[in-house]
This record gives sequence, structure tokens and C-alpha cells, in this order.
Amino acid sequence: GQAPTVEQWMATYLDTIAVHRLAPKSHQDYWSLVRNWIAPELGKHRLDRLRPEHLDHLYGVMAKGDAAPSSILKVHRVLSRALKIARRREIVVRNVAEFVDPPSVDPTEQDSLTTAEARAVLAAAERQRNGARWSVGLASGLRQGEALGLRWSFVDLDTGDVRVYWQLQRTTWKHGCDDPHACGARLHRAPCPAGCTRHRKQCPKPCPPRCKRHASSCPQRTGGGLRFRKPKGTGRRVITLPPPLIAVLRQHKIKQDAERELAGELWEEHDLVFCQPNGRPIDPRRDWDEWVALLDEAGVRRVRVHDGRHTAGTLLIEQGVHVRAVQQILGHSDVRITQRYTHVSDAVTRDAAQRMGAALWDE
Repeated sequence: GQAPTVEQWMATYLDTIAVHRLAPKSHQDYWSLVRNWIAPELGKHRLDRLRPEHLDHLYGVMAKGDAAPSSILKVHRVLSRALKIARRREIVVRNVAEFVDPPSVDPTEQDSLTTAEARAVLAAAERQRNGARWSVGLASGLRQGEALGLRWSFVDLDTGDVRVYWQLQRTTWKHGCDDPHACGARLHRAPCPAGCTRHRKQCPKPCPPRCKRHASSCPQRTGGGLRFRKPKGTGRRVITLPPPLIAVLRQHKIKQDAERELAGELWEEHDLVFCQPNGRPIDPRRDWDEWVALLDEAGVRRVRVHDGRHTAGTLLIEQGVHVRAVQQILGHSDVRITQRYTHVSDAVTRDAAQRMGAALWDE
């Protein structure tokens, strides 16, 4: 039969093949890349007629639209994986992504706090409820979901060992109704008129024909919300906390026990290290808001929550910790990820120069 279009194959790949091995958040992120970039630019092409030039065009459009090189690289990887499966199933005879040089990512795209900034954040965190959340993030490099899914039963405050066995993630809602397009009709976005001045930046992309999104507003929605899941592969690991952080967590537990007693019957027990005053999980969006407020209070420039993890990796490297140990602590599957994830600071390079000078010239 006739080969599917790129849009059709990406839907098949994501929802019937990749969905079984991807974490919910990764699956959502992949779909976002397809909707925002791949489908609008390549969606109508038949898969077996896709050429390297089409991918070059897509990456050019993304670059002109101020997409970061890291975003372009993510799109390239998603396309490459989908085309690899298509070739394996003999839908296409070649993976055209193999003939396109992916964009390189500048390491400076990844931001991190300096040691002084990290100390300022920790000082401000001492004055906040759940401030230990940020001490754990900066000192251990846990991912946001790993920190929010951390359970007391997996934390040994005597040895400092922590088993990173759960993470909290927000999953996308799905329509449970018979007609998703009609269900979300009131939320469908139409194209903005020419010369639109309503939006400060770019106008939002209109919904595609027969749009089936907006499932969060469906009265019969299913499968969404906050979910606990187990990390895969090297993400499931055991780390050891620095002694000062153990003391911070002991104090945090005392405060949380008091909150539990105050909440009484309203308390929902999830065994979470970091939770709301009633014991319920913290929404990642609220976690982000608290992070931004903390940075502002500390007088520190705004960076992403994930940059706290990058900060941990950078500080470990600066302290002379071997990259393989950093890989284990951060839970990277490949040491090359760790090497790209942590950049060397000026202080480290100056120290290296001084050591070389001492080795060659000092008596």
C-alpha cells in the first residue's frame, strides 16, 4: 500500500511504538515537537518521498523562529528515531536523517549557578517552608520529578543513603468522549488576522483541522494528572547525601511531623519527603513558581529548575570529583551526557594552569 505521510507516521510511532518505552513527560515533549514543528513543515510529505533537503528546510525555519540549537537537535533526534523504525519495518528504504548533520549545541546554553549564588539560594531557602527541597536539589542533582517523588522510606538519615526509586510526573489527559474535536470546539484557536497586534511576541499557532486536543477540559477525561512512576535504567540509583544535608533533612522532618499533626484527618499520607501542608504531592508547576520566588528573594538571576541539577554537576566537577562518579550521582545513562552537561569553570582552568606551571618550573 501507499506509504503514510510524515504526520501519520509520527502519530503511529509516538502512540503505538514509542509510548511503551518513553516516560510520560518525554512522550508529551515529543508530541509537542511534532505539533509545533514537524507536522506544520513536513507533515504532508509522504514518508517514502522525504528527502534530506526537507529536514534542512525544517531546521532553517526553526532557527529563523529563534528556536534554540538544543530544540533543533531534539527534533532531529525524534525524527531520526521514528525514521529508523520505519526503515526497520520496510516502510522506507533509508533513514534520511542519517544524511543530515544535526546542529551542534553550545554548552553555554546550559546555565548553572555559581558557588556564591548557590549559597545565597540555600540561605534564602532556610526561611521558606520546604526549603530543604532546594538543598536536596542543589546538593544531589536530583531531577525535579525525582525530588518531588522522594519518599521517607527510601531515605536513611543515619547513613545518608537515598534510593532514587520513584519520581512524580504530570501526565497528559486524554479524551474519554466519542467526539474529541467537538468536545474542545470552544477552545480551538483560529489564525490571527493579518497585522495582529494582540500578542506581544509571535501569534500562537492555530489549531489544526479536526483538532482533537484540549482533553483537560473534557468532562470524561482519562489518564492525566500527577502520577508516580519508577525511573528507568540508570535513573534508578542510590546516592549518598553530604552530612550537612542530612542535618537539614532531620529538621525538615520535624517540621513536617508537626504539619501532619496539625492537619489531622485532612492529611493524605504518601510518605513524601516534600509535600503540601496536607501531605499531597506538590505540582511541578507550583514547584517552579516557588523556585522563581526563591531566586528573587535570594537576589539571584532566574534560571530553570533543571539548572539546579546542572549546578550540582558543575560543582561536583569543580571539587575534583571524577566524571564517572558524577555520572552515577546524576543518573546519566552515558558518560558523554555528563561530559556535555558539566562545563569547566574559569577557576578550574586557572588551577590547572598553575599546576602545570608548578610541574614544569617550580623547584
